[in-house]
Amino acid sequence: MDVERYEKMLTKRLRELTGRMHGIEDRLDDRPDPDPEERAVEREDDEALESLGTAALAETRAVEAALRRIGQGTFGVCAVCAGPISARRLDAVPHAARCRNCA
Repeated sequence: MDVERYEKMLTKRLRELTGRMHGIEDRLDDRPDPDPEERAVEREDDEALESLGTAALAETRAVEAALRRIGQGTFGVCAVCAGPISARRLDAVPHAARCRNCA
């Protein structure tokens, strides 16, 4: 298994997620529109942004955990059954902590 390749993929994804979360924070910090109708639309948009931010945070934590597993030498080992996680699964979900059967 080419762990270095996965480490590069995970590091790149972590940078993307960090940038996305900063963008979401910036948008949520915008001054509200004085028009009540526009504020209602902004609130709906803010709810969607918060949902995207929550998803990005969850993925960030999973990516960080995968990078720790690389450092510990346990990357690619299922956290449940201790069997190998297939390269095909890691290609699709590089931060996967479980094999296909245990997921």
